[in-house]
Amino acid sequence: MPDLIELDFVDLAIAMGLMAIAIGLSAWEKLGLELNLTLATGRTILQLLVLGYILDFILALDNAWAVLALLAIMLTITAIVARNRITPKIPHLLPLVWGAIFTSTALTVFYTNFLIIQPERWYQAQYIIPLAGIVLGNATNAAAIAGERLVSTINSSHLEIETHLSLGATPQQAVSQYRKDAIRAGLIPTLNQMIIIGMVAIPGITTGQLLAGVRPLDAISYEILIIFMVAFANLLTTILLTRGLCRQFFNSAAQLIS
Repeated sequence: MPDLIELDFVDLAIAMGLMAIAIGLSAWEKLGLELNLTLATGRTILQLLVLGYILDFILALDNAWAVLALLAIMLTITAIVARNRITPKIPHLLPLVWGAIFTSTALTVFYTNFLIIQPERWYQAQYIIPLAGIVLGNATNAAAIAGERLVSTINSSHLEIETHLSLGATPQQAVSQYRKDAIRAGLIPTLNQMIIIGMVAIPGITTGQLLAGVRPLDAISYEILIIFMVAFANLLTTILLTRGLCRQFFNSAAQLIS
């Protein structure tokens, strides 16, 4: 296996030249993205450096509680991000999003860790943190897309829903089609990725492993595992989230809340 070509701070500084050129192009074309690109560049550097030091510490510590604490923080951040992208106006939405993402991620990582990878220790940070991170990131996007789609559709379809209710439909029946459409919307990016993966571009995880010197077939094997994990977790997340969201729009008398 060839040695990994390590990048030092000089290499990273030169890499920043790409963002400097991007900022220059934005100014040249008068796009108004200079500030956004600058802030995004700074946040990327800061956040990834902090993550690198944290992961270095967690890997060296090799402690189950430290791993679980980091995963809990990651989960909470992703839940807050997804909640804010859906709407901050619905009461008790954060616990709902948190629970949906936690359940799907926990089941996915548990299945993968104990039945497929089977590391020496179940909390081995080398495996559980990156796998959970990938699932969390994708589940956040799926939850945000499905949740926002469902909320906006229900808010714009009060008359149709009330008509169904007046004809004897239950709240679940009245919003059933909206919920299905929201779940499908949340899964579109994942399905599109699965359809074109390996044909249009080399996936990011595979690229990273190839750069690290991993054999191509080994890298592809992990990519297959990861995409299956993401697909399952995203579907379960959107199912749980939309089911809970639908209940938030009706009171105990099965009436639509304005």
